[in-house]
Amino acid sequence: MTVELAGLTLPSPVLVASGCGGTGRELAAYAPLADLGGFVTRSLTLNARLGGPQPRIVETPSGLVHAVGLPNPGLEPFLATELPWLVQHGARVVVSIAGSSLGEYAELARRLGSAPGVSAIEVNLSSPDASAAGVFDVREPFHAASVVSAVQRDLPRGVPVLAKLRSDPVRVVESARTVLEAGAAAVVVGNALPAAMPDGRAAGLSGPAIRPLALRCVADVCAALPGAQVVGVGGILGVDDARSFLAAGATAVQVGTALLHDPTAAARLAAALHHDSEETAS
Repeated sequence: MTVELAGLTLPSPVLVASGCGGTGRELAAYAPLADLGGFVTRSLTLNARLGGPQPRIVETPSGLVHAVGLPNPGLEPFLATELPWLVQHGARVVVSIAGSSLGEYAELARRLGSAPGVSAIEVNLSSPDASAAGVFDVREPFHAASVVSAVQRDLPRGVPVLAKLRSDPVRVVESARTVLEAGAAAVVVGNALPAAMPDGRAAGLSGPAIRPLALRCVADVCAALPGAQVVGVGGILGVDDARSFLAAGATAVQVGTALLHDPTAAARLAAALHHDSEETAS
C-alpha cells in the first residue's frame, strides 16, 4: 500500500512518531524498519541534551503525561552514528528538529539537508512545554511560518519539510494554511497537548485521550484545505483508529504512544492496512 507524501513514495502510510521509536534499534528487533512508511527521529537539537528531571513520564487515564525535555545526542553524534545505522537498515528517515532560535532551526536544516539518507525534515512547532524545554515557543501561526521559512531557505532543494502542529481546533486550519504558504510540503497534525505533571511541571499529554481532538483537527484541515497533505497523529492504537484518520482525509498516520507498550504496533498497523488495500484491489 504505497502512498505519495511530500514528493516521497512510501511503502506504507504508517510512520513512527517522533520520540517514540528510540534510535530505531529498539523497534528493529520486532519488525524491519524498511516495511514502514518512515521513521521519525526524536527531536534533534544542535547540542546534546540530557532531558528533564525524573520522573519524566506518568500514566493518566487513557494516556501519558510526559516532561522529557527533548533528550537527544545533538547533531554531530546523530550524523556520525544514528543516521548511518537507520539508513543501513532501510528506514526512510524523517529527522525531527527543534531549536531555541530561528538561526538554530536554519543551521539544523542546512546540515541535515546535505546528509545522505535524510528523506525529509519534520519541524517541531508544537512542543507542549516549549519554555521549560528551552526551545522556540510557537504561539501564533506567524511564528510557525517564520520557522518554516528559515528552514526552507537553508534546506537543499528536493528535501521536503513537514510542519508538526498542535491539535488546536480553533487555530489549526489557520496554522496549517500559514506553514504551507511558507513552504511546508505537508502538515503533521496531532502533537501532545499542553498538560502538567503531578508536581506542576509543564508537560504534554499523549495517547488515546487526545485521539478524538486530533481526529477533529485532521478532519478540519483536510476539509478546509483540500489540496493539502496531512499526516494524522494522536492516540492511534489499532487499525480502526488509523482507518478513521485516513477516512478523514489524512495521507498517512504516525504511531507514537502505542509503541511504548507494544513495539510491534506500527508494523501490525502497516500489515493490516496493506491487507485492506489488497482486499480493495481484488
